[in-house]
Amino acid sequence: MQYALLGDLHSNIEDTRAVLAHIQETAKDAIIIGLGDLYECTVSKKKAQIVSGLSLQKAAIVNNDFENLLTFPSIRGNQEERITRVTGIERFTKLPETMEIEGAVLMHGHQFKWSVSWQPTFPSFKKSLLFFGHSHESGLYHGNKKLPIRIRFGQPIVLQDKQYGINVGSVVDHREWCLYDSEKRTVTFMCASVLENVRLHHRVR
Repeated sequence: MQYALLGDLHSNIEDTRAVLAHIQETAKDAIIIGLGDLYECTVSKKKAQIVSGLSLQKAAIVNNDFENLLTFPSIRGNQEERITRVTGIERFTKLPETMEIEGAVLMHGHQFKWSVSWQPTFPSFKKSLLFFGHSHESGLYHGNKKLPIRIRFGQPIVLQDKQYGINVGSVVDHREWCLYDSEKRTVTFMCASVLENVRLHHRVR
């Protein structure tokens, strides 16, 4: 089974539309799942500790064009949790904190401990793979260390029989996502911007 995993959309319509189009073009049969931070909370983390009772429109960037793109299931991220805290609405509490798929667990990543240089310390997990986001930096991890490999977008990486953490990158700003093949045990880091750059290059020529 193939899974298209994307996270950290932060209410960005154009970047989200580009990534979803890229998924449709390169892996149209893949199951799409969101890894949280679909929305952008407009209330700071500090202010959220003292503010309550806000409307959804005042607490987050929400519009119909963006919401129409959200046709896939998702776990919740820290942005959804903050929106819930300052509004009191239960809309995002229905999103699970974690999700399990074949051979992997999905978690946004704000639950981890992060160093000042944005290196995560993973919680224990039973599955062999942990897909996450939060830091907006794609990468492959083993034993709490980022592996020193050069990521080539669109090139599958065959995983060994070990536990790995996989940061799928961010949709916002980077237009990144990750294709996971549970049968082949491969992960492929993807970037919609790479495809767009190729198209523009051919147009110029």
